[in-house]
Amino acid sequence: MRNRTAATDTRTGRSASAPPWHALPADEVRARLSTSDTGLTDAEAEARLVRIGPNEIPEEPPPGLLILLLRQFRSPLSYILFAALAISLLIGETVDAIVIAFALLLDATIGLYQERQAETSLRALRQLSAPHSRVIRDGIERDVPSQELVPGDVVLLESGTRVPADLRLTTTTSLLVDESLLTGESVPVTKHPNPVPETAPLGDRSSLAFSGTVVVSGRGRGYVVATGINTELGAIASAMREAEDTETPLQQRVARLARSLALYTAVTAAATVAIGIAQGQEAVDMLLVAVALAVAAVPEGLPVGLTITLAAGVRRMARRNAIIRHLPAAETLGSTTVIGSDKTGTLTENRMTVRRVWSGGKSVKPGTTPTPSPESNSVRPGDPVYDTLLIGVLTNEAAVYPTGDGYRVTGDPTEAALLIAAHRAGLEPEGLRARYPSIDEVPFEAERRFSASLRRTDDGYLLAVKGAPERILPLCDRMRHGESVVPLDPAAVQETVDDMARDGMRVLAMAYRQFDRPPEDTAATVEAGGLIFAGLQGMIDPPRPGVREAIERCHRSGIRVLMITGDHAVTAAAIARDLGIAGDDVRVLTSEDLAAMDTDALRSAVAEVPVYARVTPQDKLRIVTALQERGEVVAVTGDGVNDGPALRAADIGVAMGRSGTDVAREAADMVLADDNFVTIYAAVEEGRTAFDNVRKVTLFLVATNVAEVVAVVAAVAAGWPLPLLAAQILWLNLATEGLQDIALAFEPPEGDVLDRKPLPRSEPILSRVLWERVAIAGLLAAIGTLLLFRWELDNSGSLTAARSVALTTLVIVEAFQVFNVRALWRSSFRVDPRSNPFLLFATLGGVALHVIALYLPPTQYLLRLEPISLEAWVRIVLIGVMVLLAVEVHKRLRRVSR
Repeated sequence: MRNRTAATDTRTGRSASAPPWHALPADEVRARLSTSDTGLTDAEAEARLVRIGPNEIPEEPPPGLLILLLRQFRSPLSYILFAALAISLLIGETVDAIVIAFALLLDATIGLYQERQAETSLRALRQLSAPHSRVIRDGIERDVPSQELVPGDVVLLESGTRVPADLRLTTTTSLLVDESLLTGESVPVTKHPNPVPETAPLGDRSSLAFSGTVVVSGRGRGYVVATGINTELGAIASAMREAEDTETPLQQRVARLARSLALYTAVTAAATVAIGIAQGQEAVDMLLVAVALAVAAVPEGLPVGLTITLAAGVRRMARRNAIIRHLPAAETLGSTTVIGSDKTGTLTENRMTVRRVWSGGKSVKPGTTPTPSPESNSVRPGDPVYDTLLIGVLTNEAAVYPTGDGYRVTGDPTEAALLIAAHRAGLEPEGLRARYPSIDEVPFEAERRFSASLRRTDDGYLLAVKGAPERILPLCDRMRHGESVVPLDPAAVQETVDDMARDGMRVLAMAYRQFDRPPEDTAATVEAGGLIFAGLQGMIDPPRPGVREAIERCHRSGIRVLMITGDHAVTAAAIARDLGIAGDDVRVLTSEDLAAMDTDALRSAVAEVPVYARVTPQDKLRIVTALQERGEVVAVTGDGVNDGPALRAADIGVAMGRSGTDVAREAADMVLADDNFVTIYAAVEEGRTAFDNVRKVTLFLVATNVAEVVAVVAAVAAGWPLPLLAAQILWLNLATEGLQDIALAFEPPEGDVLDRKPLPRSEPILSRVLWERVAIAGLLAAIGTLLLFRWELDNSGSLTAARSVALTTLVIVEAFQVFNVRALWRSSFRVDPRSNPFLLFATLGGVALHVIALYLPPTQYLLRLEPISLEAWVRIVLIGVMVLLAVEVHKRLRRVSR
């Protein structure tokens, strides 16, 4: 099953260089496994169990609560905050230290809440194992716990059972297995015991039944060839365990910003201390200056602000059916440049549907409503389309029960699709089955490639046959045309078959023959030919409603959409054309194509190829990695176990909440509660809004911190007293400013978020233009603060009064600046102040809190403040207006130059 080497498997005795199990004849498999048709003895099974181990995927213990908590402090910004905490303790500012510690714990607690369930993906795989299995040991059928299966055991399969291990099949009877969770193929696979080529991809290894898949119908028997971690399911578990969790673009941007701030803080503090000492200042005083600069340069509210911003984005996404499991992922989807989507159950509905019925030159499309309607092209007895649908009903073992909003189905999905098509066209399947009672049935076999049913009619017997067109057509010599029977026109029929196949449909041919007496051997009678060709039914797993429009909007937003599926290339290409993923000349790469490509060739191919078919989980992983190596921010959608490794390796994994497996959901960063690809586009909007708000919070905080640092450095260089003390800076950063940066997290989206191209991974949180804005706002605020500080100091002679004016100036500038950042690229005067009432109240509350601090004796003592005059308030407000207008001029100039 795994890639072969020159080694020998000491557990089973099979040489790893021998052909893989699916390519070996059954008798050679039996010999290599040292087993027999009567199974292993209990002693042999026990010995192998001791040597090989139980048939289960090893479970790694989940990380403890303490480990998860410590993970929340890995951000460079957290390191800077810890440094600020240490400095505060060093200088005896206990209150400041407590406030910083509270900010750190708040940030970690919110992140911990989101991460608590993040490490259960491998454990979810175990739920796919069957608890008990029917085996033959010592020649006797018995039930044994699936964990006790070993290579060489003979396992019996029947309809509805879950395959307990990887099996090399030896006998089958109409065995159909649903492998969609492994391969992504929506149609159950027909299994048979015949060897298949060594190079056959996973979905074409019809001589094997894989652990975790489900038997849809039929029976089978096979030898266990792999258990536990050695199964295909185990290989996916290993790939998920080995896949490294990637940093999201936001985490990378925050890390770069934090490193820049740390370097900026260190250089500024060292340079300022050196200048002061060179001027003859006392070393102790310069240490206090360094502490003030460190506190001023560190945006203490940024980690909490970012966390709240992302949490607000998570809540907005949840209201739109997108559930985020990890906070940074709330922004990542907004930065996504490529969405690699699974087909089955994601882009399509994961249910076969008859899209076209053709008979004698007439073609109809069954309706989409649960009950017959004018849209359903209802047909009547005698119509050749009616006969085509009738044969689909009579050669059928499925059952369909109409419900208020659709159908409840049991049995093979393909046969269920035939029943639903008949019902939508006005036929009553159960009534027709009762009207034409069954005399004999010929079940579908892989070698036979058709099924047949002999039915009693009012005037004789009807032999109804359905199967592959290439199998049925040679058995026919006549065909229905209108109400007549005419000689068969094979070319016309084949042209229609080819046309349906180009549209990605699976085509079944329907034929019949009437008898006065029942034939002795029904199967032989079909093989003898002489049938009348009735018509064709073409079916496909249809696209989900709204998906095409969502894909078009993704393209307009600069996001490429790729299809990565385990289904056949023709089907994948047809769906891709239908959904607008690719044009008529769509290029499709298969697993075999990917295997022939080295890393460089694949990296080039993923830039152009939109569709990948018959891919394995390892192929999906390679595609994701190749895209990331090109600098793409990759989102991968999926719902099956086969999607797990790619979901985990992608920048953001998107799983289906309803139809998805536990493995896919636990490996993903985001889960779609409605299984709708359309929801992804809504999440893109919310993700981009989240990143915009991250930018707004960062711009607001950094501009204020620049003003603080410039004011302190300029005062030291001029030989002035410090205009701001460390405690006052912390008050500004954590009390008044903290309310507003949290309120910015709830900013509604700007109108153009979906008209922009995705940001490249290298794009920083603050772009060059935004750094210009930081410099303008920060420098003007610092200059205004210093001018008013000097004015108050010269006129009142009170250093406390001057510092009170300087601090109040920055508080008021913040109040103006917060409305400046509400619109990154357009005028703030065009933003309705009522659209974010929380921000309006937070700004007024921050100013009110500061005014109270100016007049309240306890805060006057702690912060060394005193009330300021009315004239000082007027001058302060003028400085705030000046900063607001200057930034508006910069926005105007930059909009013109863009």
